[in-house]
Amino acid sequence: MSVVMQVSDPHFGTEQTQVVEALAALAQQQRPDLLLLSGDITQRARPAQFRAARAFVDRLGVPVLAIPGNHGIPLFDLWTRWRHPYAHHLAAFGPDLEPVLNTADLRVVCVNTTRPWRHKHGEVSASQIDRVARAFAGAGAAQLRLVVVHQPVAVKRAEDAVNLLRGAANALPRWADAGVDLVLGGHIHLPYVLPLHGLARPMWAVQAGTAVSSRVRREAPNSVNLLRWGTASAPGCCRIEQWDYSADRQAFAQVAVTELVPARGSSAG
Repeated sequence: MSVVMQVSDPHFGTEQTQVVEALAALAQQQRPDLLLLSGDITQRARPAQFRAARAFVDRLGVPVLAIPGNHGIPLFDLWTRWRHPYAHHLAAFGPDLEPVLNTADLRVVCVNTTRPWRHKHGEVSASQIDRVARAFAGAGAAQLRLVVVHQPVAVKRAEDAVNLLRGAANALPRWADAGVDLVLGGHIHLPYVLPLHGLARPMWAVQAGTAVSSRVRREAPNSVNLLRWGTASAPGCCRIEQWDYSADRQAFAQVAVTELVPARGSSAG
């Protein structure tokens, strides 16, 4: 079985203590098999903020895959931004900016879509597109196939289009051909699930809100996603649950469920 918790944009440095505690309680209750941190782990990429994020992750006792977001690169420390932009992220979360996980029922490929010369916009390069596609060659029918990026590959509102991942139009057809099921992202602090149209096979964008930060949108409270697959869901079905923080209850509560049936068959590789 696989239960995956997607935590995005916690922005440690702006975290709310009561929400942090509620998220720890949710993780203890749901016992995810994997934690995905889809970027903007800190607010200003300061060592103390990364240490706080790492300490929180360690409390959960769950294997973690983490990628940087644009806030994971120092903004005001220009020397570090240009010479060692990911030094603090690497010190907290290990030597790989694009970790990969391969288990009996999961194949997860992470992509670093940040660029030190960009303030917030992300991009995926031709070499990254190719690396991801090759990573799914030979994926088994029992594996849920996930790509994790920071910036969204699809948006619900026209005003968010400026935040779309550069290069996604080239990436998505190639990744669909390779057998990818879901592309997980964050960045805009809005949770939703969208089908990606015009591709050779079904594929969806799964966006998470901000997990614990005070930097919430008016229309979206703090939230995280839980993905269930294998024996944790109905046969052949991926269940995606949105859990929002309730200030009244001081706890996360399930508010939406999306059930998807990924196409199966051999991947193109």
